[in-house]
Amino acid sequence: MPSSRPDRIRKLLADLVGFDTISDRTNLPLIAHIESYLAGFGVKGERIVDETGQKAALWVTIGPEDRPGFVLSGHTDVVPVVGQDWSHDPFKLAERDGKLYGRGTTDMKGFVAVCLAMVPEMVDARLKTPIHLAISYDEEIGCVGVRPMLREVARKKVRPLGCFVGEPTQMQVIIGHKGKHGVRATFRGLARHSSIAPEGVNAIEYAAELIVEIRRRAMALAAAHATDSLYDVPHSTLLTSIVHGGAALNIVPDTCTVEFECRGIGITESREVTDAIVAWAKAELEPAMKARNAECGIAFEEILDYPALDTEADAPIVTLAKSLAGRNDHAKVAFGTEASLFADIADIPSVVIGPGSIAQAHTPDEFVEMAELEKCGGFVERLIAHCVKS
Repeated sequence: MPSSRPDRIRKLLADLVGFDTISDRTNLPLIAHIESYLAGFGVKGERIVDETGQKAALWVTIGPEDRPGFVLSGHTDVVPVVGQDWSHDPFKLAERDGKLYGRGTTDMKGFVAVCLAMVPEMVDARLKTPIHLAISYDEEIGCVGVRPMLREVARKKVRPLGCFVGEPTQMQVIIGHKGKHGVRATFRGLARHSSIAPEGVNAIEYAAELIVEIRRRAMALAAAHATDSLYDVPHSTLLTSIVHGGAALNIVPDTCTVEFECRGIGITESREVTDAIVAWAKAELEPAMKARNAECGIAFEEILDYPALDTEADAPIVTLAKSLAGRNDHAKVAFGTEASLFADIADIPSVVIGPGSIAQAHTPDEFVEMAELEKCGGFVERLIAHCVKS
């Protein structure tokens, strides 16, 4: 392992990027690689394996286990590269002009690489306050993998003092983000030849009424006075994002699926908004469909759910994060993270702070600047010093 911190970060990031951990694939080889790396420093993690046996999270404690400490949290999964125009192999790290290119460099293997690169310093520091590494999976498909790990953490005798989730914020302290609730509505109509269309039940047309209602409510949210100026979009948002239906021009469509989401400012607002839409559809649309044919109707299913993050600006974890980052500003972001689940499931005060820009996440030729990774390394170095003193 290279001795200088930048070289260690580069080497570890190259290793992590080399594992194809798109969310529909196993992350076990990457987890095994991290475990092997940690073992070289006498550190052992706790695996939390999912029901399939193909995914695992890793909870690592460095320092005393009987004292509350701080968590550095990152996910191992990445989004797909299919259909994107990459100028090089997305799963092989490339460096040009101070930028490190590869899938996940920004979101968020860069942060994980920095944390791992700092393990030797953590081990040598004789920490009085422990540092935990929380390495999860399937964040990109709804913050799935962190939940079983947090349920295990919540059962431990000692609860951590706070958590830093390393999503890309250009090392700005983020104290809040919107929650999200996603719903799929499946309309069951009655197919008929289009020449006798009145005898059928048109699933697409009833779905269109739902879409119009979603749009109407979205406009009402945008016009509401309950806003938060710390967000770039200072109100809750609601939209239809996916619609599928119909088989042929001359057939009354008997199925249509509509997927919609709310990103809410309030802790529970996302679900409250979508629940109200479901209730409206069951009261206004489904009875009309069933009056035409008893077998028709609408089935609703939750496809994604995580709460908003709303950490108080004067909370100790925020004050500490600003001190470690060497800046005094804070903000909120529209994108979701696992930070809200640390707060919700395990009652761990949390902020989001990490290297790189969200503008690079999920894009072709995704990159993170080496200077950002070095800033993050300084943040972790100062956290180590804090945990030696306290």
